[in-house]
Order: sequence, then C-alpha cells, then structure tokens
Amino acid sequence: MTKKLIALDLDGTTLNKQSKITPKTIDVLHRAAAAGNMVAIATGRPNRISENYYFQLGLDTPMVNFNGGLIHVPNHTWAGEKSTTIPRDLVFDVLKLKKDLPIRMVAAEGKNFLYADQIADLDIGFFPNTLTKNQILNSSSLKQDPTSLTIFVDNRDQEYIKQALLSKYPQIELNSWGGQVNALEIVHQGINKYTGVEYLADYFKIPSKDIIAFGDEVNDLEMLTHVGWGVAMANGVDRVKAVANDVTALPNDEDGLAVYLEKYLAV
Repeated sequence: MTKKLIALDLDGTTLNKQSKITPKTIDVLHRAAAAGNMVAIATGRPNRISENYYFQLGLDTPMVNFNGGLIHVPNHTWAGEKSTTIPRDLVFDVLKLKKDLPIRMVAAEGKNFLYADQIADLDIGFFPNTLTKNQILNSSSLKQDPTSLTIFVDNRDQEYIKQALLSKYPQIELNSWGGQVNALEIVHQGINKYTGVEYLADYFKIPSKDIIAFGDEVNDLEMLTHVGWGVAMANGVDRVKAVANDVTALPNDEDGLAVYLEKYLAV
C-alpha cells in the first residue's frame, strides 16, 4: 500500500473518555509509523496541553495545533514552522466589551504564551485555575499578536458578539465550542485543521489522495471532507458522520481508531 499521511484528532478520537491513549492505540500507531506512514496530530488544543500526547506516542513529525493556527515540531527548530495570528487590537476590543456584556473570561494564546483576564471558573482542563502576575491579560502584557482568542460568554450573547467582531474584523474565523462550555474561539479567517494538514502534505509532497484523517467533532469537518479518506468516529456527531467516507465500527472508548487503522493499513 502507498504510504499515508495519517492525521489524528485528539479528543474523542485518539483519546478515550478519560483523555488517555490506550496501549492498543499506541501499538497500532507505532506499527503504522514503522511501516513508513507519517503519523501527525491535528488538534484544536494548544500545544501546551497536547505535546504530552505527542511525546507519549514517540512522534518526530510536525503537529497541528489551534485548529491549524500553529504547525510545528515540539522542542525542535523546524524550517517549515508556521504560525497564523490575529490582531492584538481585537483582544483589547473584546476586553472593552466586558463592560457591557457578561463575558466570563478572555484568554489570548500563542505557541509560547497564555494570558487571561481572570482564572477559569469552569472545570474544563484547557485553562489554568491559577494565574501568575505575568499571565494577567492587559494591554501591557500582550506584546504580540496571538494565535487564538477564546471568549467565555453566555449563549444569549454569542450572536451579538460574533456580529460585532466580524463587522470590525472580517479577516477572522469564529467557532463555537459545543457541550456545556459556552465559548467563542477566534482564529484567522480560513484557518482550520485541513489547512494545517494540507500544509504538511504539500511540505512533504504527499498527494491528498494519500491522506487519511480521523475525527469526531464539527471542527474536523473540513479535514474529513477534503482529504483522500476521511473517517468519522462512531461516537462522532451526526454532521461529521454524514459527510465522512467511512465511520469506525467502535467508539473512541473501545479503541475505534486503532481497530480501524490496523485493518485499513494491514499492519
């Protein structure tokens, strides 16, 4: 079989419900890499809370973070590293909105920094529950354009904030977090997981037909519908399963990714 670029979402896909990578998954991905395939993580997570999985898998390939906003090799200088940012002025505009809207927290982040205007009061694991003095978000601390901006806001105010920001900053992309967390994530317009995976494929001269990608959520849609073979997880949302080329027989909590890939690659 032609060697593949295997693009892996983390949450709900490579990780089980306990946010762990099982021994079965590690074994199959090691065998896939040993057979000459390129295994690459493509996640919405920032690098600070995903590199641990990268190292657990023993990868040396580039990884995609911030839904395509950052493409890099952890702990290494890579000539192909790419970061796409948004204007820092946008961050300051959102902070001003807090005077009139019940925005709970604003966090600006890049590869090597995280600033927030207050600690997270939600147990979601993505943001620290303590901040150092140097991590407080304000016009003095944020000196560079961030890769992403996350706003925690009541659902009833999401649409208003979206329209206000898009009218002033048309070159941005706004995504809503699902589940119990009401948040807006802002990245540069046109940035998504597929643009990150496509960049890797072009860099390493891998045809799109030789990319297989796995995902479960709405932020995986572009990736699953544009690669050569997009696979939705059995536990994925209906919108994703409806457009994927295939769906795993088992969910993420039963090694669905590993079982599917083992059979697909015959490793």
